[in-house]
Amino acid sequence: MRRNVPTSSVLLAAITLPTGLLTACSEKVEEERPNVLFILSDDHTSQAWGIYGGVLANYVKNDNIRRLAEEGCVLDNCFCTNSISVPSRASIMTGAYSHQNGVYTLEDALYPEADNIAKRMQAGGYQTALFGKWHLKKEPSGFDDYCVFHDQGEYYNPIMKTPSNWIDDDVAKQGDTIPGFSTDIVTDMTIKWLQNRDKKKPFMTFCHFKATHEPWDFPERFKHLYDEVEFPEPHNMIEFSTEKSGRTFRGQQLENMGWRWETASKGPDAWWCQYPELPFSTQGMDSISGRKKIYQKLIKDYLRCGAAIDDNIGRLLKYLDEEGISKNTIIVYVSDQGYFLGEHGFFDKRMMYEESLRMPFVVRYPKEIPAGTRNKDIIQNTDFASWLADYAKVDTPEKAQGRSFRDNLKGSTPTDWRESMYYRYWTQQRIRPAHIGIRNERYKLIFLYGDKLDTKGSEKHASVPSWEFYDLQTDPYEDKNQYSNTEYASIIEQMKKDLLKLKEEAGDVDTNPRMQEIMAEYFKI
Repeated sequence: MRRNVPTSSVLLAAITLPTGLLTACSEKVEEERPNVLFILSDDHTSQAWGIYGGVLANYVKNDNIRRLAEEGCVLDNCFCTNSISVPSRASIMTGAYSHQNGVYTLEDALYPEADNIAKRMQAGGYQTALFGKWHLKKEPSGFDDYCVFHDQGEYYNPIMKTPSNWIDDDVAKQGDTIPGFSTDIVTDMTIKWLQNRDKKKPFMTFCHFKATHEPWDFPERFKHLYDEVEFPEPHNMIEFSTEKSGRTFRGQQLENMGWRWETASKGPDAWWCQYPELPFSTQGMDSISGRKKIYQKLIKDYLRCGAAIDDNIGRLLKYLDEEGISKNTIIVYVSDQGYFLGEHGFFDKRMMYEESLRMPFVVRYPKEIPAGTRNKDIIQNTDFASWLADYAKVDTPEKAQGRSFRDNLKGSTPTDWRESMYYRYWTQQRIRPAHIGIRNERYKLIFLYGDKLDTKGSEKHASVPSWEFYDLQTDPYEDKNQYSNTEYASIIEQMKKDLLKLKEEAGDVDTNPRMQEIMAEYFKI
């Protein structure tokens, strides 16, 4: 979506205005453009925010997330279009689906020449900066300043890169080691940059935390948070088979997390990362007791890690207040995707189930967004670039496919706003097959086509294609696949048609011959 271009008559009228009035108008327009502080975390799922309900709601340390919710708007139906970090972040930057921006899997990269929202803001007179997790492999572009982790970074003493020492993540591990805990470091850098900015110009600052990505480490000050706490479990955590649910894939089960901890317990070089609070073992335990023990450690580590995010959001809010710029600053806190915390017996993300699909999102902008509101419109990560461009009065990135939800946040949802969203996860693994899907207000239909096609980082083994369908009104936790239930036959048939329409509208044409064969055989209406 492009901003409106003034007509020649309007331009002529502007030219004839007195110089003093022109200057005053120019200063007013510049003043009206808001600053943007965009805080992005990794895997910080809605179940662990405390403002979306759930069994953990009363245990989450969320004073500052809750403050943002009370002073701004919470999006209840914000979704990613490909639930994995690198593709989701590329969609946020470009406003485009994976098949349009070229970032399909964790193995892909966003190249510096690609157009993105930072470039558009920068060209429009904004100061731009990025600190923390980039994870898109190639050098960030569109930023006046940046200091980012090598790859996904470490929690303690991370290696960080700037324009002066940049080398691509997939070339070598290089940079400066910054002492401290990563979430604190990123906040320190963000505040320091804000203190030294040109205060005559608006800014857009990306503050990207590594937390709450595995291995879920935390600063020493939260080491004893939740000591002796026994966390409640998701009702469907003890789901070891798919017979009752009708689920058509195995999923990443909690036992794999236990195995990782036990492997890492053998020594510092036994696993790719170091986990807190080791050693760990479930040896000699029955399957139910073992799964319960794994879950308790996962939640304790995870919520301690998340507590550091909330703590640092508070530091950022304090700075904005003390600087006197809170009123004219859009502050966003969002996660790049959701995460399973024991639901269905899973951990990790990727699948189109609600826990993984939903991007928890809260925004505060006192000048325009009513405080204490919630919005239920279907928003996608492909909308973010157009939304920010709307406020900044700049063009959207050239491949952007989303639209601004500025009016939605004011309570004036456009009458033609989308009623459903399109999703595609491209990486193929037999436990988590590649799939496409559609979700509307009530129903969700998923086609697990199960083939790697041409994607990087996939298993060569294909899965037998399958279908899943859920009624989110009667089954919000997706406990029962209703695809074979004849009562839903007409709804499923219509959703298949809608899915094909959304796929086409998104430009996902699938020229791969194997995908065309799969669609012809299994996608019958």
